[in-house]
Amino acid sequence: MEQLQQSNAIWLYRIKQLFIFGYRQAMSCIFPVIIFATLALTKVVSIPYFHRYDLLLLICLIAQVGMVAFKLETIDELKVICMFHIIGLLLELYKVHMGSWSYPGEGWSKLLGVPLYSGFMYASVASYICQAWRRLSISVYGWPRQWYTVLLSAAIYLNFFTHHYLWDFRWALTILLIIVFYRTSFTYRVGDRTYRMPVILSFLLIGFFIWLAENISTFMGAWAYPDQEHTWQLVHLSKISSWFLLVVISVIIVAQLKHVKSARDGGSPPL
Repeated sequence: MEQLQQSNAIWLYRIKQLFIFGYRQAMSCIFPVIIFATLALTKVVSIPYFHRYDLLLLICLIAQVGMVAFKLETIDELKVICMFHIIGLLLELYKVHMGSWSYPGEGWSKLLGVPLYSGFMYASVASYICQAWRRLSISVYGWPRQWYTVLLSAAIYLNFFTHHYLWDFRWALTILLIIVFYRTSFTYRVGDRTYRMPVILSFLLIGFFIWLAENISTFMGAWAYPDQEHTWQLVHLSKISSWFLLVVISVIIVAQLKHVKSARDGGSPPL
């Protein structure tokens, strides 16, 4: 009887931990959820004389202001998000120009074929990383030397551009990434307990869930790959590797900025 009670107590504790973890993850995903909800709404509801892409941009801007106004995001986090908006928009402009995907709808807020709201999709990834970092009290152990991470993230970002003309080095970069980060791990706190996860595994998990989100987004017409222009189909699994590498850039930038901020404030570096 006593063993049964202990077993029940363990399961209740695990369920409680899972609930806390899920709640904090959900709170960290507010901005991405707003974007998904907006994509779903604008797919079935249209406003006369107002293009879908323009409405998406307007709602994203209102959501961003609301996140800061209601203190769901800090000013420092907003700065990081704006940086990712620019990084993502530059990548979108290039990829659309190269025909990697397209935005077939009309809109006043399109620049060289790219609606400006698209930068918020990259910014929402940064928003999630920043908020999860704060809500789960994430710490990093075994972080590589700064010049390793800077050069690696620069090489990954450049490869998104250069692979159209040169070889695609994504797998070589992935192997190099594993070598550089194999000793690195995150710790995160849920309730009264601290857990540890290898950094590479976290990169892969986030990349996988972004790939799932990408399938939902393309289904709702956020953009279209060449093989989806006539009939929607599942985004190719190889895209997980692209998101995996993009997440690496995101986490490296967030981690380095937190390191700089901590040193500036006179605290102990989190890396």
